[in-house]
Parts: sequence; C-alpha cells; structure tokens
Amino acid sequence: MKILIAGSNGMIGSVVAPYLISQGHEVVRLVRHSPNLSEISWDPDAGVIDSKGLEGFDGVINLATMPWPARWTETAKQKIRNNRLATNGLLAENLAKCKHKPQVLICSSGMGIYPSSGDQFITEDSALGSDFLSMLQQDGEAAAMKASEAGIRVVNLRTPAVLGGKALTRNMGRIGDGKQWSPWISRDELANIIQYILITDAITGAVNPVSPNQVTNEEFTATISKVLGRKPGIPLPAFFLRLMLGEMADALILASRRIVPRKLLDLGYTFQFPELEVAIRHELSSNKG
Repeated sequence: MKILIAGSNGMIGSVVAPYLISQGHEVVRLVRHSPNLSEISWDPDAGVIDSKGLEGFDGVINLATMPWPARWTETAKQKIRNNRLATNGLLAENLAKCKHKPQVLICSSGMGIYPSSGDQFITEDSALGSDFLSMLQQDGEAAAMKASEAGIRVVNLRTPAVLGGKALTRNMGRIGDGKQWSPWISRDELANIIQYILITDAITGAVNPVSPNQVTNEEFTATISKVLGRKPGIPLPAFFLRLMLGEMADALILASRRIVPRKLLDLGYTFQFPELEVAIRHELSSNKG
C-alpha cells in the first residue's frame, strides 16, 4: 500500500513509519517544513495543505500532536483544541475532495474520551465522558469522521499510555493510591495494530489499541521497577498532583480506566506483547529512543 503519515517524527510515528516500510509499504511523510521529494507539506494551524499531493494514496495515518503544557490553563486548552480540530479536519476535508481517495484514514484519538470508571470494563461501545479531555477527543473524532461521508473508511485510535522512549527508564513511584487501572500498549504492538487496521476492511470507527492484560498503577510501578532492578521511586500523593497539575491530574493521571480491546479481539487480532513485563523488556532492548 502507498501510505501517507503525519507525525512521523514523534515518539509513535518514528516507529510506525519504518515498521510499515519493513512490511513492504511505500511511506510518504506529511511534514510542516519544506518538503523533499518523498514528502508533502502542510500547516494545519494556518489551514494550508498540498491538496494535489494527497491524490493517489491507499491509506493515510494522522499521528500528529502538539506538546501538551504541564497545566491546562484556558489558553492552553484552546490551543490544544484548535490543534486537534485543525489536523483532523484539514486532512478529512481535503481527502474527501480527492479524485483518487484513500481507502482508509486512521487518526490518533485517546483513552481520555472515556470517563474514569473504577473497576468497570470499558469497550468501544461504553459511555463517553463530558470533561474537557473527553470532549476534545470526541470533537477530534467527529472532525475525522467527515471523511467517511466521501466513502473513506475512518478509524479513530483511542490510544492509552504507549511504552517507549526515555520515560521508561525513569524511577517511577506509585501515583495516588495506585489502585487506578492504567491502560498501556507496547510501541511496536501499536505499529502492528496500525498495519492490521490498514489491511482489515472490517475495522471502522473507534478502536481501543490497548493490551488485553491491563494492570493497576501499583502493578505497573512494581513491574517496571523489577525490570530496571531498582526500588520504586517516591509515591506521588493525589493532593500533590492536583496542586501541581490542576484539572489534568484527575483527567489523565488519577483516572481509572479498565479498557478492553474488544473490537480487535472480536476480529481475531493476536497480540505480540500482551504481558507488561515482556513488553517493557522488549522496548528497553530495542534502543529506539
């Protein structure tokens, strides 16, 4: 397949792009800088994209995100929202106008679309939240779904914490009481899931790309400390996180989401790294940065 990918230099995209190439796909990058011969330019903040360059792709993947600030001020929220709607909307609207449209558009969404639900299992059909993070993800998914009106299969990845990069080597401590469920996925697993979605026509709409073996924050902390061969770091009390991060603490870090990859399991997807310890060891040994 000929694939266009936005966000190819990010923590996830930097693994997805070479993986797809290794699987025999032709990959073209959608970039903000001046493009070379194997790239196409866009500036979603300015609403500008090389619409002619979008012609002729079999699949398009949008993994582009902006760095999030440490605290959600009202100004920061507006920037985050504008960025999400701009990237998904600009792609969807212009792909829909193509003469030779792609078969599929895959866009990055997030697990924050679901409310904190304690020990309750969450599938793609579960109720959605109503806070800032959930509405951000819902509106972003709606913007991407505009491409479906033109016959393009649209898939929104409700991605959890992705294992990868230098964050794995940090000396983590328990967060809050540690009882909250903390969804995760291996970075290489996510790349494989994306390829699976590209070639599986039956997959459409929301997808939970999470490991089927979820753990609590306490279990996650203990496992990574075991792999690194050191004691867990200092616990971070909930009140301290709320003081430092405000609204974001409850929405992202203290929330409990026991998410199930129901759609992938029902379609027979086989996970390569379903166990946390194995996934961490694999990621640490791969040295991808």
